[in-house]
Order: sequence, then C-alpha cells, then structure tokens
Amino acid sequence: MSRSQPYTVACAGGLVTSSNAIDLLKTPGVATELKNFEVSTKGGYRRINGFTKFGGASAVQPTGSSTNILGAIPYADGVVVCAGTSIYFSQTGTSWLEINRASVSGSGDNYTAFTGRSVAARTGQGQCQFALFESATSDYGKLIISDGANEPFFFEMTGTGANINTRTFFAGEITVTGTKSVEYVTVHDKHLIAAGVEDNLNTIFYSGTLDPTDFTSTGSGSIALEDQIKGIKSFRNELFIFCENSIFKLQNINNSSTIAVVPVTKNVGCLSGHSIQEIAGDLIFLAPDGLRTVAGTARIGDIELGTVSSAIQNILSDLAENINIYTINSVVLREKSQYRLFYTNTSAVDTTQRGIIGTLRPNGFQWSETRGLEVTAIGSGFDSDGVEKYYHGDTNGNVYEHDNGNDFNGPDILARYTTPNYDYGDLGTLKTLHYLRVSMKTEGIVEPDVQVKFDFNSIDIPQPTGLFDLGVINPPSLFGEAVFNTNTFAGQNNPMIRVPLQGSGTSNNFSIISNDSKPSYTVNGLYIDFIPSGRR
Repeated sequence: MSRSQPYTVACAGGLVTSSNAIDLLKTPGVATELKNFEVSTKGGYRRINGFTKFGGASAVQPTGSSTNILGAIPYADGVVVCAGTSIYFSQTGTSWLEINRASVSGSGDNYTAFTGRSVAARTGQGQCQFALFESATSDYGKLIISDGANEPFFFEMTGTGANINTRTFFAGEITVTGTKSVEYVTVHDKHLIAAGVEDNLNTIFYSGTLDPTDFTSTGSGSIALEDQIKGIKSFRNELFIFCENSIFKLQNINNSSTIAVVPVTKNVGCLSGHSIQEIAGDLIFLAPDGLRTVAGTARIGDIELGTVSSAIQNILSDLAENINIYTINSVVLREKSQYRLFYTNTSAVDTTQRGIIGTLRPNGFQWSETRGLEVTAIGSGFDSDGVEKYYHGDTNGNVYEHDNGNDFNGPDILARYTTPNYDYGDLGTLKTLHYLRVSMKTEGIVEPDVQVKFDFNSIDIPQPTGLFDLGVINPPSLFGEAVFNTNTFAGQNNPMIRVPLQGSGTSNNFSIISNDSKPSYTVNGLYIDFIPSGRR
C-alpha cells in the first residue's frame, strides 16, 4: 500500500483566466476563479468587505425616488452626489440639500439665504466628474462638477463644525465657451482644465491662473488636438490628455512662449476617462487592449507604456468590445494599494454587476473580480481627520459607504476561490485524496466550505456531489477578551483547518466557497495529503 504524500500551495498570483489548463499546472498558487475576493497586500486571498447605506437605517435617497446616481464624492465631511437634474450634499445621509442654486459669489450666503435661492435645474445630467480647486483661504476647496450635458458647476462651503447652518456657501455655473456643456474637468498647476466641450471635442480649455471660474482672463486659453479627447489627468507637473487613439501631455502651462502639447504615443488610446486613476506613481487607464499604465519615469525622452492586465486579458477584451453598453467607474483604495474598476449596464433589465480589483504587489498587479456591486458612480476623498472615505451609488438612487460591512447592504456576499488543477507532479498517476488543511486567518467567526472536482471536472469519473464542511472557525482571542467555553484562548493567526476528503483522479482542483454575511477571512495556503495508487 502506497504511503500518503504531501503537497503544499501558497496562495499568490491572483486571478488568471488567459492561460490554458496545462500551463496552470505550473502555477498552483494562482486562481482560476476569484470572485468577491481581493489579493491582500499581506499575502493570500481575502474575502472582500461589503457596503452599507450612507445614513444607516435612517438613510434617504437624495432625489426621494429611484434614479441613477451619476456622481459621488466626499466633500466637507459629507458627500456630494449628482442624480436626476440636481446636485446634492449631505453630512449624514438622512437628509439632503440641493446645492445647484442660483449664482452665489461675493461674501457668500448663510444657510438661510442659500436655501432660499431658486434651484438652477440641470438638464439631462450625464455621468459626472469632479475636480477640487484648493487654496489656503478655503476650508474645503472649490468643488467643480462636470457631466457632459451642462456647463460645469462649482460649489464651495466654508466653516467647520457639525452644524451646517453655521457655514457659508458659494455656488454657480462656469462658462467655458459660450453656453457649451463640458464632460471632463481636472485641476492642473493652478488652472481648471476642461475637455469634452460640446462642438470642441478635440480641444482642451484652461482657466486663468488661480481662478477656476474664469476662462477669459489673462493666463487662460485653449489648444486644439488632432484626436477626440476621452479623459484628462494632472500627473507629476504635466497634464496628460487621453484621446481616442493617442495620448498627449501638456507642458509649461504658465509660460505662453513655451507652452506645448507633445505626443506620448500615437498607437494607444483610452476607452473611458472614468477609468483613469493615479496609483503608486503611475496612471492606469482602460485601453482597447486592456488596462495599461503610463510609467512615472521618463525614458529616452518618452514615457514608457506597459500592459498590466495580461492575466485577465479575455475579461478586458470582452469589456472593450462592449464598452458602449457599460457605465465605467473606477477608484483607488490607497491603504490596500488597489485599483477598482466597475462596469454596469444601467439600461438592462437584469443589470450586469461586475467589477475588477487590481492589487499592486512587488511584482505588479494581481487581479480578482467582484459580483453584486452595482456601481453607477464612485468616489474617494479625505475627511477633516485625514481618513479616506469611499462612496458609491446605484441605479435605485441609493448612496453607500463603500468597502464597509460584511454584506451588500443586506444580501449575503457570495465568494468563491477556485484553484487550478493540481496533478502533484504526474498527470498520469491516480491519486486518492486523504485530507486537506487550509491555512486561514479569520476576522470573526466564519464557516466556509470546500468543493473538489477531479480530472478537469470530467463526466467520465465520479465527482463528489456535495461540499466538504470546514466547520465553524473561530478567530484568535486576545487576553482579557476570551469568553470561557466559547473562544479559543491563544488561537493562532493562521490556523490550519483540517477537513477529510474523498474521491480519486489524476488531478483535481479545490474551491473555497462562502455565501453569508459573516466577517472576512483570508486564505493563505493549502496543504493536501494524497495517496498515489498507480498509473491510469
């Protein structure tokens, strides 16, 4: 009788969907499914957090009815959102203030005067972008909003404290050229930059120095390009202009004699300006051939372009082919070194709810997917305590605290991590599984299960019909916090959970599955004990 043999796998590498099954035999630590998991910066695969309504049980919708949230951004220790034909602000989520009021300038309005002004309704708002123009004399900066259907709108609040009634308000529309709509805005070197301007889709416009509301004063101007603009981003003292088929950068904006637009590449374009984010000294964006970065260091007078999504290329290719049916949104979670991209078909009856998470590791981005997060808008920013906040909206007019809680505002989180097939070094030898140990770190009491499939899920051999129960896994208890007969005192941070297995094949894969509202957990690795039993 053959003796059992061990096989150890460390969870690393993230989701890989573009390699064939034979190649994956050589990379056992990667995942062929990694849904509602994230690659942890500390190693392993962690089930993601959920989201909760901003305002909790007392939350109300900004518009009072179900409608797409078109933009969301933290501001002034609250949230600004765009929905319907208006722009709203709330500190609590339990009440919302319409802030698109008639022009307020000069010394500003107090709360009573501001709320007494007529609402300047916005017609047919599109997907919104935000830019924050900060100054030493402003508590929170001037927030500029564009939506591709109206003139940009600015809102500014001064004054601190929890009582909004004591603050001063400023607001109004910004005329870039005539009464044209503007799709993209960003702040660059003391100027507001506008692009995607109606009837001027190839042109960037820049405001006067230190005045984001004035596009006619000294220091303002415009530059026409040879390609349609799809997004703009200020990065390392240069303005990057992402076009349909090319990328440019604007240099020396404050010197009229040397200001220039120079090409970065004429071979790669951007599919969506809402995909552009800065992360770890690079800009990442969605190109026709996947996600790319613009490297932050100059190289022989040019900028190096690098593809970062080859591991999930088939997912990105499908997205690119159907880009026109999706609303694209993205955000960076800086503490986790993550780039998150969401794509939602808001016109479909059964809304597609998909997303991609890229965690930046020392050897590059490692990927996973999300399911069940319907994101029509998402934004991040810092509160007055320096804590970064994330908010997203959906098609039903709700605003959520993103990456918060253990469920999707009520519904359970279905999470699944599936390994490649393991042949244990010999695809021709039959193996009988003895047991599995899962190295796991939990953040509370969890109860995931294990599924096993043999020989690439072949119909020619018996497959286990059910799930193998890992049991109730308790987190490690801290001294002074353990409850007698309840907690495991002095538990380990990475417990090895043992589960007996059954079944035979020349190869097999494993899936770690949970579908509940329990706390997150991280799968760090697997230890498999099997018995070889001859060649098939």
